[in-house]
Parts: sequence; C-alpha cells; structure tokens
Amino acid sequence: MLQNLNALLAPALMDRLVLVVNHVLAAEPQAVERLLPHRGRVLRLDLLQLPRLLPAPPLLAFVVTPAGLVEWCREPVDADLRVRLEAGNPAALAFKVLTGEMPALVIEGDAQLAADVDWLLKNLRWDVADDLDRLFGPAVAHELHRLGSGLARALRGAMQGASSVVGRAPTR
Repeated sequence: MLQNLNALLAPALMDRLVLVVNHVLAAEPQAVERLLPHRGRVLRLDLLQLPRLLPAPPLLAFVVTPAGLVEWCREPVDADLRVRLEAGNPAALAFKVLTGEMPALVIEGDAQLAADVDWLLKNLRWDVADDLDRLFGPAVAHELHRLGSGLARALRGAMQGASSVVGRAPTR
C-alpha cells in the first residue's frame, strides 16, 4: 500500500518542486543566464543507502530547458552531471542541511555545469517576503514573514544547540 501511495504522490510532489525551483530561478536573471549554455544537459542526484523502511524516491534527474529553467525527467536518462549523496541516515542529513553544513557529495561529470550549479546553490535565495506581498498585500505579508523568520531562527538555534550537546558526549 505504501508503494502505491508513493507512486501516486511522488510525481505530483516532483512537479511542485520543479515549479518552485523554476520560480526561484526565473526571479534571478543571472541564474537563467548561467543555465542557458547547459540547455539539454541533465543533472542527476543519487541518494545512496537510503533505509529500507523509507519508500524509494523517484528518479531525481533534471534537464536544463531551452529557457534556462529545469524540467524533471520521469524516465531514466544519461546524466551529464551526477551528484551522489550518502543518505543512510536521513535525520542526520536533514540536521546538517538545517544547520547550514554542506553534506559530503561525490560529483562526477561536466565541470562547467558543476561550477554553475554550485554558484546557483550558493547564491540563489527565494524571496519569500516578495511572494507573500504579492499574495496577501504588504501588511499581512510583513507579519507572516516576521513570524516565519522567527520560527526559522528558533529552529536553527535549537538544531545548533542540539548539535553542541551531541558533540559533547561524556568520556569514560
């Protein structure tokens, strides 16, 4: 049953993820310019050693479109850039990402595409406040952004606090 649910939900979630990524890319003309020379090239993310209890993720491969955006590849394709990520402990991986630590990656393939993807990861930011303003108007958007930012700071602080506690394991 879990596999059936995964088969139904995964494509819809991937489509929404691509919409968000493309929204962020399109908001930054320099990001689109960096991707344009790579149109037709494929980036693939492989999650290694996922726990068996978790449903298998969909294929995480994305082709750069002629518009300089990305499109999810639903079927297996050869990748021009392959990024492998150790995901044996998803909680620890999420913890690293939430605290701003970059997880260990194995990168193979097109060096220029890798450099441009690296630039995107380091420089692109979703302007949530601007999107909230367009949806709800300035007064509501300001309050929603303020509350969300406070929650994010609190979560980040809690994660860093937990990290320091875990790092100080008692010695015997």
